[in-house]
Amino acid sequence: MTRAADPQATPGSAVPVDRMPGHWLLASLGKRVLRPGGRELTAQLLDALAIGPADHVVELAPGLGSTTRLVLERTPASYVGVDRDPDAAGLVAAGLDGPNRSVVHASAAATGLDDACADVAFGEAYLTMQPASQKARIVAELARITRPGTRIGLHEVAFTPDDIGPEAVAAITADLTGSIKVNVTPLTTAGWVELLEGAGFEVTHRLTAPLRLLEPRRLLADEGLPGTLRFVSRVARRPAARRRVLAMRKAMGANRHHLQACGLVAVRGD
Repeated sequence: MTRAADPQATPGSAVPVDRMPGHWLLASLGKRVLRPGGRELTAQLLDALAIGPADHVVELAPGLGSTTRLVLERTPASYVGVDRDPDAAGLVAAGLDGPNRSVVHASAAATGLDDACADVAFGEAYLTMQPASQKARIVAELARITRPGTRIGLHEVAFTPDDIGPEAVAAITADLTGSIKVNVTPLTTAGWVELLEGAGFEVTHRLTAPLRLLEPRRLLADEGLPGTLRFVSRVARRPAARRRVLAMRKAMGANRHHLQACGLVAVRGD
Protein backbone atom coordinates (compact mmCIF):
# COMPACT_ATOMS: atom_id res chain seq x y z
CA MET A 1 0.00 0.00 0.00
CA THR A 2 1.12 3.60 -0.55
CA ARG A 3 0.02 6.97 0.70
CA ALA A 4 -0.87 9.59 -1.91
CA ALA A 5 1.90 12.11 -2.51
CA ASP A 6 1.31 15.81 -1.92
CA PRO A 7 0.32 17.11 -5.38
CA GLN A 8 2.07 20.41 -4.68
CA ALA A 9 5.38 18.85 -3.60
CA THR A 10 6.95 18.44 -7.03
CA PRO A 11 10.70 18.43 -7.74
CA GLY A 12 12.23 21.28 -9.69
CA SER A 13 9.92 23.89 -8.17
CA ALA A 14 12.86 26.21 -7.38
CA VAL A 15 13.87 26.42 -11.06
CA PRO A 16 12.45 29.36 -13.07
CA VAL A 17 9.58 28.34 -15.34
CA ASP A 18 11.49 29.23 -18.51
CA ARG A 19 14.26 26.74 -17.60
CA MET A 20 12.36 24.07 -15.66
CA PRO A 21 12.57 20.58 -17.23
CA GLY A 22 9.33 19.92 -19.07
CA HIS A 23 8.29 16.88 -17.03
CA TRP A 24 8.61 18.76 -13.75
CA LEU A 25 6.79 21.77 -15.21
CA LEU A 26 3.86 19.53 -16.13
CA ALA A 27 3.97 17.94 -12.67
CA SER A 28 3.87 21.37 -11.02
CA LEU A 29 0.70 22.07 -13.01
CA GLY A 30 -0.95 18.93 -11.67
CA LYS A 31 -0.16 16.38 -14.36
CA ARG A 32 0.38 13.06 -12.60
CA VAL A 33 1.02 10.75 -15.58
CA LEU A 34 4.25 11.75 -17.35
CA ARG A 35 4.86 8.66 -19.48
CA PRO A 36 5.12 8.86 -23.31
CA GLY A 37 2.38 6.30 -23.97
CA GLY A 38 0.20 7.24 -21.02
CA ARG A 39 -1.53 4.92 -18.57
CA GLU A 40 -2.49 2.49 -21.34
CA LEU A 41 1.05 1.66 -22.45
CA THR A 42 2.25 1.50 -18.84
CA ALA A 43 -0.50 -1.04 -18.08
CA GLN A 44 0.51 -3.12 -21.11
CA LEU A 45 4.16 -2.99 -20.04
CA LEU A 46 3.35 -4.14 -16.50
CA ASP A 47 1.14 -6.94 -17.80
CA ALA A 48 3.99 -8.14 -20.03
CA LEU A 49 6.43 -7.97 -17.11
CA ALA A 50 3.99 -10.15 -15.12
CA ILE A 51 5.14 -8.92 -11.71
CA GLY A 52 4.04 -11.24 -8.92
CA PRO A 53 4.47 -11.88 -5.15
CA ALA A 54 7.79 -13.70 -5.61
CA ASP A 55 9.48 -10.90 -7.56
CA HIS A 56 12.12 -8.45 -6.35
CA VAL A 57 11.51 -5.28 -8.38
CA VAL A 58 13.77 -2.31 -9.18
CA GLU A 59 12.33 0.83 -10.80
CA LEU A 60 14.58 3.45 -12.38
CA ALA A 61 13.60 7.10 -11.92
CA PRO A 62 10.10 6.57 -10.46
CA GLY A 63 9.33 10.30 -10.78
CA LEU A 64 6.06 11.06 -8.97
CA GLY A 65 5.47 7.39 -8.21
CA SER A 66 2.39 6.86 -10.37
CA THR A 67 3.71 3.56 -11.76
CA THR A 68 5.17 2.65 -8.36
CA ARG A 69 1.67 2.48 -6.95
CA LEU A 70 0.56 0.16 -9.74
CA VAL A 71 3.56 -2.10 -9.12
CA LEU A 72 2.93 -2.30 -5.38
CA GLU A 73 -0.68 -3.29 -6.01
CA ARG A 74 0.84 -6.50 -7.40
CA THR A 75 2.46 -7.14 -3.97
CA PRO A 76 6.03 -7.96 -5.08
CA ALA A 77 8.41 -9.51 -2.54
CA SER A 78 10.40 -6.28 -2.53
CA TYR A 79 10.55 -2.93 -4.31
CA VAL A 80 13.48 -0.52 -4.70
CA GLY A 81 13.22 2.77 -6.56
CA VAL A 82 16.42 4.40 -7.83
CA ASP A 83 16.47 8.15 -8.49
CA ARG A 84 19.38 10.58 -8.78
CA ASP A 85 17.06 13.52 -8.01
CA PRO A 86 16.96 13.76 -4.20
CA ASP A 87 13.62 15.58 -4.21
CA ALA A 88 12.00 12.93 -6.40
CA ALA A 89 13.54 10.13 -4.33
CA GLY A 90 12.21 11.69 -1.15
CA LEU A 91 8.76 12.23 -2.63
CA VAL A 92 8.37 8.57 -3.63
CA ALA A 93 9.92 7.30 -0.40
CA ALA A 94 7.40 9.32 1.62
CA GLY A 95 4.59 7.44 -0.09
CA LEU A 96 5.85 3.93 0.70
CA ASP A 97 4.35 1.70 3.38
CA GLY A 98 5.34 -1.73 4.61
CA PRO A 99 8.54 -3.77 4.73
CA ASN A 100 10.93 -4.28 1.81
CA ARG A 101 9.91 -1.04 0.11
CA SER A 102 12.55 1.66 -0.32
CA VAL A 103 14.05 4.32 -2.58
CA VAL A 104 17.78 4.95 -2.99
CA HIS A 105 19.32 8.22 -4.12
CA ALA A 106 21.68 7.06 -6.86
CA SER A 107 22.37 7.14 -10.57
CA ALA A 108 20.64 4.57 -12.76
CA ALA A 109 24.09 3.79 -14.19
CA ALA A 110 25.55 3.07 -10.74
CA THR A 111 22.70 2.02 -8.47
CA GLY A 112 24.86 0.56 -5.68
CA LEU A 113 22.55 -2.46 -5.58
CA ASP A 114 23.87 -6.02 -5.29
CA ASP A 115 24.63 -8.14 -8.32
CA ALA A 116 21.71 -10.30 -9.52
CA CYS A 117 19.35 -8.84 -6.92
CA ALA A 118 16.32 -8.22 -9.14
CA ASP A 119 13.78 -10.41 -10.90
CA VAL A 120 12.27 -7.39 -12.65
CA ALA A 121 13.83 -4.00 -13.45
CA PHE A 122 12.20 -1.28 -15.48
CA GLY A 123 12.23 2.40 -16.29
CA GLU A 124 9.93 4.83 -18.08
CA ALA A 125 10.74 8.04 -19.98
CA TYR A 126 14.29 8.10 -18.57
CA LEU A 127 16.70 6.65 -21.11
CA THR A 128 15.24 8.96 -23.78
CA MET A 129 16.82 11.87 -21.89
CA GLN A 130 20.30 10.29 -21.72
CA PRO A 131 23.16 10.52 -24.26
CA ALA A 132 24.20 7.34 -26.07
CA SER A 133 27.09 6.56 -23.73
CA GLN A 134 24.86 6.87 -20.65
CA LYS A 135 22.14 4.75 -22.25
CA ALA A 136 24.69 1.97 -22.67
CA ARG A 137 25.92 2.29 -19.08
CA ILE A 138 22.37 2.14 -17.71
CA VAL A 139 21.47 -0.95 -19.71
CA ALA A 140 24.73 -2.59 -18.58
CA GLU A 141 23.72 -1.82 -15.00
CA LEU A 142 20.34 -3.47 -15.62
CA ALA A 143 22.19 -6.55 -16.82
CA ARG A 144 24.32 -6.53 -13.68
CA ILE A 145 21.46 -6.32 -11.18
CA THR A 146 19.21 -8.89 -12.88
CA ARG A 147 19.58 -12.65 -12.88
CA PRO A 148 19.70 -14.81 -16.04
CA GLY A 149 16.16 -15.52 -17.19
CA THR A 150 14.62 -12.52 -15.49
CA ARG A 151 13.16 -9.52 -17.28
CA ILE A 152 13.41 -5.79 -17.81
CA GLY A 153 11.05 -3.23 -19.28
CA LEU A 154 11.46 0.12 -20.99
CA HIS A 155 8.82 2.74 -21.85
CA GLU A 156 10.43 5.42 -23.98
CA VAL A 157 10.04 7.76 -26.96
CA ALA A 158 10.96 6.28 -30.35
CA PHE A 159 11.55 7.73 -33.79
CA THR A 160 9.52 6.24 -36.60
CA PRO A 161 9.96 4.76 -39.14
CA ASP A 162 13.07 2.72 -38.37
CA ASP A 163 14.78 4.05 -41.51
CA ILE A 164 14.25 7.73 -40.63
CA GLY A 165 17.14 9.82 -41.95
CA PRO A 166 19.79 11.51 -39.78
CA GLU A 167 18.79 15.03 -40.85
CA ALA A 168 15.20 14.46 -39.68
CA VAL A 169 16.48 12.97 -36.42
CA ALA A 170 18.69 16.01 -35.77
CA ALA A 171 15.90 18.49 -36.54
CA ILE A 172 13.33 16.72 -34.34
CA THR A 173 15.82 16.30 -31.50
CA ALA A 174 16.61 20.03 -31.56
CA ASP A 175 12.90 20.91 -31.66
CA LEU A 176 12.05 18.73 -28.67
CA THR A 177 15.09 19.73 -26.63
CA GLY A 178 14.39 23.41 -27.19
CA SER A 179 10.82 23.19 -25.90
CA ILE A 180 11.25 20.62 -23.11
CA LYS A 181 14.53 22.12 -21.79
CA VAL A 182 16.03 18.65 -21.38
CA ASN A 183 18.32 16.82 -23.80
CA VAL A 184 15.94 14.49 -25.65
CA THR A 185 17.61 11.72 -27.65
CA PRO A 186 15.12 9.03 -28.70
CA LEU A 187 16.09 5.96 -30.70
CA THR A 188 14.03 4.14 -33.27
CA THR A 189 12.30 1.00 -32.01
CA ALA A 190 14.97 -1.01 -33.81
CA GLY A 191 17.61 1.13 -32.06
CA TRP A 192 16.13 0.42 -28.63
CA VAL A 193 16.06 -3.30 -29.44
CA GLU A 194 19.68 -3.18 -30.57
CA LEU A 195 20.67 -1.42 -27.34
CA LEU A 196 19.08 -4.17 -25.23
CA GLU A 197 20.38 -7.03 -27.33
CA GLY A 198 23.89 -5.60 -27.12
CA ALA A 199 23.74 -5.98 -23.33
CA GLY A 200 22.65 -9.60 -23.50
CA PHE A 201 18.87 -9.25 -23.39
CA GLU A 202 16.37 -10.91 -25.72
CA VAL A 203 13.34 -8.74 -26.54
CA THR A 204 10.07 -10.63 -26.08
CA HIS A 205 7.46 -7.86 -26.37
CA ARG A 206 7.31 -4.74 -28.53
CA LEU A 207 4.54 -2.24 -27.77
CA THR A 208 3.84 1.10 -29.43
CA ALA A 209 1.39 3.98 -29.02
CA PRO A 210 1.03 7.47 -30.49
CA LEU A 211 2.92 10.22 -28.65
CA ARG A 212 -0.04 12.38 -27.58
CA LEU A 213 0.97 13.40 -24.07
CA LEU A 214 -0.72 16.83 -24.20
CA GLU A 215 -3.66 16.06 -26.49
CA PRO A 216 -7.15 16.43 -24.90
CA ARG A 217 -8.10 12.77 -25.35
CA ARG A 218 -4.87 11.56 -23.74
CA LEU A 219 -5.21 14.05 -20.89
CA LEU A 220 -8.69 12.74 -20.10
CA ALA A 221 -7.57 9.11 -20.32
CA ASP A 222 -4.54 9.67 -18.10
CA GLU A 223 -5.80 12.24 -15.59
CA GLY A 224 -9.57 11.78 -15.57
CA LEU A 225 -11.98 14.69 -15.89
CA PRO A 226 -11.21 16.33 -12.50
CA GLY A 227 -7.46 16.06 -13.07
CA THR A 228 -7.73 17.42 -16.60
CA LEU A 229 -9.82 20.39 -15.49
CA ARG A 230 -7.35 21.11 -12.68
CA PHE A 231 -4.41 20.97 -15.10
CA VAL A 232 -6.09 23.20 -17.70
CA SER A 233 -7.11 25.70 -15.01
CA ARG A 234 -3.56 25.99 -13.69
CA VAL A 235 -2.13 26.36 -17.20
CA ALA A 236 -4.64 29.13 -17.91
CA ARG A 237 -3.68 31.04 -14.75
CA ARG A 238 0.09 30.92 -15.31
CA PRO A 239 1.08 32.75 -18.55
CA ALA A 240 4.76 31.74 -18.48
CA ALA A 241 3.88 28.10 -17.88
CA ARG A 242 1.19 28.27 -20.57
CA ARG A 243 3.75 29.42 -23.15
CA ARG A 244 5.99 26.47 -22.25
CA VAL A 245 3.15 23.93 -22.39
CA LEU A 246 1.96 25.23 -25.75
CA ALA A 247 5.52 25.11 -27.11
CA MET A 248 5.91 21.47 -25.99
CA ARG A 249 2.55 20.54 -27.47
CA LYS A 250 3.47 22.28 -30.74
CA ALA A 251 6.84 20.49 -30.96
CA MET A 252 5.26 17.08 -30.40
CA GLY A 253 2.40 17.82 -32.77
CA ALA A 254 4.64 19.11 -35.56
CA ASN A 255 6.70 15.91 -35.39
CA ARG A 256 3.87 13.47 -34.65
CA HIS A 257 4.47 11.46 -37.83
CA HIS A 258 8.03 10.67 -36.74
CA LEU A 259 7.52 10.09 -33.01
CA GLN A 260 5.80 7.40 -30.99
CA ALA A 261 5.83 5.83 -27.54
CA CYS A 262 7.61 2.51 -27.36
CA GLY A 263 7.43 -0.23 -24.73
CA LEU A 264 9.87 -3.16 -24.70
CA VAL A 265 10.13 -6.19 -22.44
CA ALA A 266 13.27 -8.30 -22.59
CA VAL A 267 14.71 -11.34 -20.83
CA ARG A 268 18.32 -11.51 -19.70
CA GLY A 269 20.30 -14.35 -21.24
CA ASP A 270 22.71 -16.65 -19.43
